[in-house]
Amino acid sequence: MDRLSPQTRSSTPTKAAAIKFVILLGLVSLLADTTYEGARSIAGPYLAFLGASGTVVGIVAGLGELVGYGLRLVSGYLSDRTRRYWAITLVGYAINLLSVPLLALAGKWEIAAALLVAERMGKALRTPARDAMLSYATKETGRGWGFGLHEAMDQIGAVAGPLIVALVMATQNDYPTAFAALVVPAILALSVLLAARWLYPHPQDLEPTTPQLQTHGFPPAYWVYLAAVALVAAGYVDFPLIAYHFGKVSSVPNTWIPLLYAVAMGVDALAALIFGRWFDRTGIPILMIVSLISASFAPLVFLGGFPLAVLGMAIWGIGMGAQESILRAAIADMVSQERRGSAYGIFNTGFGVFWFLGSVLMGILYDQSLPALIIFSVGMQLAAVPLFLLVGKLLRK
Repeated sequence: MDRLSPQTRSSTPTKAAAIKFVILLGLVSLLADTTYEGARSIAGPYLAFLGASGTVVGIVAGLGELVGYGLRLVSGYLSDRTRRYWAITLVGYAINLLSVPLLALAGKWEIAAALLVAERMGKALRTPARDAMLSYATKETGRGWGFGLHEAMDQIGAVAGPLIVALVMATQNDYPTAFAALVVPAILALSVLLAARWLYPHPQDLEPTTPQLQTHGFPPAYWVYLAAVALVAAGYVDFPLIAYHFGKVSSVPNTWIPLLYAVAMGVDALAALIFGRWFDRTGIPILMIVSLISASFAPLVFLGGFPLAVLGMAIWGIGMGAQESILRAAIADMVSQERRGSAYGIFNTGFGVFWFLGSVLMGILYDQSLPALIIFSVGMQLAAVPLFLLVGKLLRK
């Protein structure tokens, strides 16, 4: 029998219990991001070091995201069907995190690519179930603020990981040593996750009421929202390709590449908190503002020198902060509690499919025409703005 959790010891869930749960999962994400974002900060240069081309880097990054998001359709369905949120989350985190230190043993780009895809696969397994659990707590805390707080903690790890890698690379200049160092936060993350499972075995009890929404199918606003997010995903350049560009044209010194990633993750954390609170006050319109801002990162990182690259990465971080916080927060109020895992799974699958297609195309465009890559990236993000406007109108009906 599951141990009684804090929220099940009383008939009414409290805001304090909800905040504690968000913080606890935020700590797990902090340590997890330290692990895999540290690895991702040098994944592009590492693949290049092992002999991969720009097209290969784009395909590997895109395939990782395709698997990492596509599998969420199955994971989300299973989480709703079985209600085994914790079991799915634990297995996913184990695959997600333990793949990273194994990169230290990869001697060929094919092996490294397989491990990078496995890392994304683990993240796919655990994300819909984890987001569903978070959505239960954020009913009490405010959707945007709750997901924003989680994302901010998540991004502390995303800053720490690249900094750790940068330190190892600066002192050892050795990729395997950098990956091996990430085993420590990986083990700590899994330990905290087990503690969270023990303390909160039934996180769905944190949501005091079930929203009165349709339970058969999803509302039209959800599907329009998914189309808008798909455009954003298609036009958002993944960091491995950006890092590959920095290394190839030497616009950014190799030791600075993970540091720029850390800058972006720091901006991501601040953006998640600011825009999360803003989302709670204004709703969908904030997504239009974010799309307009983030559309400008591509020309800065691909055409500018070091100062403009820093600015471009900061803007890139703003967009990522929105993607990882308020994009998720909006889903919770569109669908009923019992279908939320499936909603997150479908949402993430659509995001991942278009991220993959966009990444592959932009990897090819990078080798053929850099201006064409920039036009595509900017155009896709701007095209999402009118769809977000339509979503807002549909939700107000």
